[in-house]
Amino acid sequence: MRLYLARHAKPAIAPGICYGSSDLLVPQDEHERVVSALACRLPRGLPVFSSPLRRCSTLAAALAVRIGSHPPTHDARLAEMHFGQWEMRAWEDIAHAEVEAWASNVIGYRPGGGESVLEAARRVHAFYADRMRCGEDAVVVCHAGTIRLLLACQHGGNLAEVALAAARDPGRIACGELVVGEFPSCP
Repeated sequence: MRLYLARHAKPAIAPGICYGSSDLLVPQDEHERVVSALACRLPRGLPVFSSPLRRCSTLAAALAVRIGSHPPTHDARLAEMHFGQWEMRAWEDIAHAEVEAWASNVIGYRPGGGESVLEAARRVHAFYADRMRCGEDAVVVCHAGTIRLLLACQHGGNLAEVALAAARDPGRIACGELVVGEFPSCP
């Protein structure tokens, strides 16, 4: 099974702001640029799944039209990690001790009282398991953290191993980037 994992376009937000599950808009010109760049790289007619956050759902809707697919299926399991009280704060304004606490327990700590990487992995893995049962190629429009978790799922292991692999992944996934994941045909 092949998943075409597309990260949303760059939202209208200042650099250096923590915005995990915050629902942000994307400037129209950036949206159009990413739609054009991605649509020509996607197979026609594939089902499209999307995080319900607007920066993903608007892109998913436009891509579905461009590739001749049905309207996207919005799935809350694809949302970016929720950073609690860290949301919409400058990273430099978050207490160093809090960031260090997260670094020392990268999968169990709940940054800003929000969601832990392990909790995010649990919901993303549930989406992955559903896709594996179906076995059908698909386009998934989501977030960098969600993409890292989905890619970590392809290597197997228990949930903690998946969460840890995703959390330790140093690869940066740019806004508007497409990553194609090859997944085994059964979980």
